[in-house]
Amino acid sequence: MRHAIRPAGGDAMGIVPPARPPATDGERLQRVRGAPAPSRESVLDDVRAHLAGGGGALLVGPTGIGKSTLVSTLADEYAAAGHRVFACCPAETERHLPFLGLIDLVAQGADEVVDRLPEPERRALRSALLLHDVPIGERDLLSLRLGVLHTLRMLCADRPGLVLVDDAQWLDQPTGELLAFVARRAGRLAPPLRMVASVRASFGDPRRSGGQWRDAAGLCPKPVLTVKVPPMSAAELAALLADRFGRYWPRSQVARIHRVSGGNPFFAVELARSAVESGALEDGGPPGGALPIPQSLSVLIQKRVGALPRATRETLLMASAASRPSVELLRRAGGADLAEAERQGIVDVDAGGQIRFTHPLLSAVIYAEAEAVDRKAVHASLAQAVRDPVERALHMAKLTSGRDRRIAGTLEDAAAVARRRGGLSTAAHLGELAADHTPESERDAEVGRRLRAAEDAVAAGDYPLARRLAHLVLEASALPRDRVRAWMVVMDSSGQALAEVEEVFPRAMEDARGEPELLAPLHYRLSWRAWMVLGSAEAALQHARRSAELAAVAGDRATELLALTKQANIEFFLGRPEGERTLRRALADPQEPQVMWHHNGPIYLKHRHHLLHDRLQEARNELRTLIYGVRQRGVVESLCLSQFCMSQVEIHRGRCRQALSLARQSLDLAEDSGLSQGPSWYALALAEAAGGDLERALTAAEQALQHSESDGDLLFLPRALHAEAQVRLRLGDAAAAVRILERVRLMETSQGLGDPAVRRWHADLADALVAVGRARDAADVLSEARAQATRLGRRSVLAVLERSSALVRAAEGDRDAALDGLVRAVELSQALPYRLEEGRAWLELGSFRAHTGDVEAGRADLLRARTVFARAQARPWLERVQDELRDIEHGRHRHGDPGHGGPGDGAHGGPERGGHGRGPGEADRRAAGAHPLDVLTDIEREVAVLVAEGATNREIASRLFLSVKTVEAALTRTFRKLGVRSRVDVARVAVSGR
Repeated sequence: MRHAIRPAGGDAMGIVPPARPPATDGERLQRVRGAPAPSRESVLDDVRAHLAGGGGALLVGPTGIGKSTLVSTLADEYAAAGHRVFACCPAETERHLPFLGLIDLVAQGADEVVDRLPEPERRALRSALLLHDVPIGERDLLSLRLGVLHTLRMLCADRPGLVLVDDAQWLDQPTGELLAFVARRAGRLAPPLRMVASVRASFGDPRRSGGQWRDAAGLCPKPVLTVKVPPMSAAELAALLADRFGRYWPRSQVARIHRVSGGNPFFAVELARSAVESGALEDGGPPGGALPIPQSLSVLIQKRVGALPRATRETLLMASAASRPSVELLRRAGGADLAEAERQGIVDVDAGGQIRFTHPLLSAVIYAEAEAVDRKAVHASLAQAVRDPVERALHMAKLTSGRDRRIAGTLEDAAAVARRRGGLSTAAHLGELAADHTPESERDAEVGRRLRAAEDAVAAGDYPLARRLAHLVLEASALPRDRVRAWMVVMDSSGQALAEVEEVFPRAMEDARGEPELLAPLHYRLSWRAWMVLGSAEAALQHARRSAELAAVAGDRATELLALTKQANIEFFLGRPEGERTLRRALADPQEPQVMWHHNGPIYLKHRHHLLHDRLQEARNELRTLIYGVRQRGVVESLCLSQFCMSQVEIHRGRCRQALSLARQSLDLAEDSGLSQGPSWYALALAEAAGGDLERALTAAEQALQHSESDGDLLFLPRALHAEAQVRLRLGDAAAAVRILERVRLMETSQGLGDPAVRRWHADLADALVAVGRARDAADVLSEARAQATRLGRRSVLAVLERSSALVRAAEGDRDAALDGLVRAVELSQALPYRLEEGRAWLELGSFRAHTGDVEAGRADLLRARTVFARAQARPWLERVQDELRDIEHGRHRHGDPGHGGPGDGAHGGPERGGHGRGPGEADRRAAGAHPLDVLTDIEREVAVLVAEGATNREIASRLFLSVKTVEAALTRTFRKLGVRSRVDVARVAVSGR
């Protein structure tokens, strides 16, 4: 939660695929998020998979898109895996030099085998390689082709080969014909020869390559996989720029570079270099946000545009200056026809007449390179032609750079229109322009407009702009009211990282000078600081109460509502019944629209209140209404956090697919807007653990933890830790889960947590303690939580605690009490709307009964659990149930052992929980002296050996060129075949054979 109101093994052919290098953080996180856009790693995955099955691959894309980098990556990977790699990268200036490509490909290796060729082939090949000066005649061409084919066959006799041709459009024709001859026969070689080529599509027109060798696909053996290299995502560009320039790039800056470059890495690097050298990106950038276009890029564009008729060029300038260019708009503004520009691949015109530049850089360069007088002329024409007041104001602002009262007023009015529409980013930009155009004699108006623009920028999530505008106000104004508003912008734009602006609070309090109307919003923010930075809920409560009192005196209803909401929220956390009364006060009329649709307002807290009382449908209804309102008139952060909360509600309701979608939307929005990402990563961790993949869930939890620690957010940090512990517990690492959850317990009890329904970690800690053999400590945790839940009437918490208490009793040997407790847990869960908890209750009951001899009843209970999890699409839980059912089918449940508790038990794990007891025939194998790993397949044995070395599932997947999911499945089968429960047991068996 944020802290303040915003004022506004080989393949079938015997070829061993190369080992993939460890994934970078960017690649790993891209896979965790499940982003729909294709990434560089997905392109490489497609090419690797296709090559493993035979055939060739063709990479297609415009200049600078990264084809050469992908080709280089493939060369390094396959060389490291033992392949012989033949590579060439022809240049445009060399395309007329015959056989130059062939020389680059085989000249060095040919020395090893050329003397073993028949005389005609040897002579022809030596001539082509310029090893002697006898020219090649028509009669020698067949000998040369056979010589090249036989040379490649001999060079690849002991290891597979890969031919790489980068920029194939510049390949000389004789070499191209030779490679096409080889490609048609590559599949018959043993081992077969793989071939990859890249070809350039002309900038802005992917249909044209413009090179010497046109049939690039003919260089590759069939079947040919043609891959269009995609633009980089903003996240990939951010990683590229950080690596290239050795500096951090704020999200807003990356977004601007990504937008103008169109995701082209070469263009992005050139734009970034130009921006760094000019200082255009410092402190949020200049008004208007235009990036300087470097000469290296503008030349590419001007060469294409310069050949067009003058009238077409003028109309293109008009289109580049328009916010939403269309044929109708340009006609009203006096523009000419764009048919020729469309034929040249510079613009596309859809059926509705909307105009789109084929690459954003085309528009940027056309506008940037135009003369100032020409730009003013098109803005004047467009100001007369557009019908939208916001667009008209933007064009009018471009007509003068001086101060003009009329222009400033028009821009301020347009900012108000944009604000009402929910276009807060546009409102901030217009407000800044209005301040810049305000006459110097109207200093108060200028400061007011700049402050409002700063507040709009905070609401829009443009924090660098907000801070820059706030500091301009602090430099220009001595009025307490202006200064306090500016200080609050600085506080609010810090995100979760309030610890980074510690020095701001005393300075703001000094400027407030005892004024209730100024002190009220400051005490509200001090409440957030006390909780998030200092970790004191009691201190936060005192500030929230003081804020509400001062706001009532000052008649500031918006701040009063926020403070009352904050007060109620803390009282719920502390387990104080008066929170109910405080929330009713916050929900009472009159309400303020800006508070009503805010994530720190009473409507938002109302959904959490429903959750405390197990009213999931009511909580979902509140959030749906809130999200609708936020989309219409709220702030970006409110939408992000509403999606975050809705994801958690959907998990409770057993709608895991919807939860995953909402969590990913929340994370996308947080990244795109520069918001703190901790909550969104936390939501994704919970959603993946419920309905996705446990390895991805762990990575997401680690990201949530990293962001929370980086922000110094003591309020959210325990929740991120809890998410990590939950996943580690289910992956079988109970000891790590205990360490993490004991830290959570210490943090939250020191903060004053008094309601176990607010933070539901108690049962997880108890389960982890049971798994490491500390049943008595688990009973103490459950006893304390049960007393709190009983006092407050938290039925769902009591149901979960009943299930965990039964596991404690099972670990203590009281099976009758354990069975009774699990039956009660099922009954309690069925009466509540938490479907995943119901499934877990059936799962534990079924597993317990199967382990204690009542196999048929256990199977029936597990089938009920399977039905619940299947309906919820809770994949990780469903896989665990299926493992338990397979164990029953194979008779691997040990009668007389409840299967819960004990050090290293692996309870609540993923694959570890799949097998109990020894597999059939194990005694016979050991008596015969066979190694236990002999029962495994090749892949399972390789996985087991790497597990023994301490490798994680992700590391194993990378080293064996498998997916993580394949490794998990292999590990599950390994546990079952070896009759073990944990990775530690696998390591013991692999090393000792016992």
